[in-house]
Amino acid sequence: MPLLALVMLCLCSTQAAADFRLCNNTSSRVGIALGYKDAEGWTTEGWWNVSSRSCETLLRGTLVARYYYIYALDYDRGGEWSGQAFMCSRDKEFTIKGTENCLARGFDRTGFFEVDTGEQRAWTVQLTETNEQPSQRVPGIPGTVGPGAPGGLPGLSGSPGGTPPGAAGLPPAPGSKK
Repeated sequence: MPLLALVMLCLCSTQAAADFRLCNNTSSRVGIALGYKDAEGWTTEGWWNVSSRSCETLLRGTLVARYYYIYALDYDRGGEWSGQAFMCSRDKEFTIKGTENCLARGFDRTGFFEVDTGEQRAWTVQLTETNEQPSQRVPGIPGTVGPGAPGGLPGLSGSPGGTPPGAAGLPPAPGSKK
């Protein structure tokens, strides 16, 4: 019986660590939209509201894709983290299937930046106040790059696994996407 409990504890711990997370390492509150492709096709979702110096789990469980796409807004100082991978979004909470004909379907057409997880089981994106990562090609979209934050705009970095040491995760803010 104690062995079974230990196995169950290990399984639960492993599953909890396999998530797609975002840490806001800036002094501002940010809004996050996420795009990804799974077995059913392209999906974009938003908005998660992430407080300054906190982390949020955007997707729970083992990652199903290598590439994820993020668009983020700095609510306090203005500015954005964006790129050249265009997907659908809207101002209010959303889950949108497909990335084509955004405007014709009544959505905004928004430039997301690419996050290459390297096929890791879990990944954490770090939003920062300076651009720390060079541009990358967006697979499947010829002639595009991401992230597209020119100098002076907020930057990002990524890491496999869970929350980095010292980064405290907070519960979702009221009205944030779950």
